[in-house]
Amino acid sequence: MEIEKLKQQSNNKEIILEAVKEAGKNLEYASEELKNDKEIVLEAVKNDGEALEFASKELKDDKEIVLEAVKKNAWTICYASERLKSDREIILEGVKKDGQVLYYASQDLRNDYEVVLQAVTKKGLIYKYASKKLRETIEIAVAAIKQDKRAYDFMSEEMKEKKEIQELI
Repeated sequence: MEIEKLKQQSNNKEIILEAVKEAGKNLEYASEELKNDKEIVLEAVKNDGEALEFASKELKDDKEIVLEAVKKNAWTICYASERLKSDREIILEGVKKDGQVLYYASQDLRNDYEVVLQAVTKKGLIYKYASKKLRETIEIAVAAIKQDKRAYDFMSEEMKEKKEIQELI
């Protein structure tokens, strides 16, 4: 759909709904009112998770919307509200696809064994963002090293000396 037409019709729900079904990021051209319309934003993020960037502040705090966006593009968690960056279900969904999501997770979730294990399995270097307690867990360290040997650089001296780590480097 033509950008000029979208800009002129930014408050026309039917046209914007059709546009976001065609390309989620067309949400950018919607009026502020329609960027706060759950039906439109949900369609946009189902089409392209990156559309979350253009959603209203209120809908960036809507679990259903953010979960859909993260399912499409895990890293779009960066656009979510702080409250939802603490939501275990959303963060776990994200780290299963892209370990980098741990970077955006709350401190509590950086101390969640399952969340961190999933994250380092996908991106070993994200080990450095795990809680200190979990960085001292051999299973987490081994998973990180297996995914990316550079995770070794972020390990404590005691962890580096462990037999299981030495066998992997």
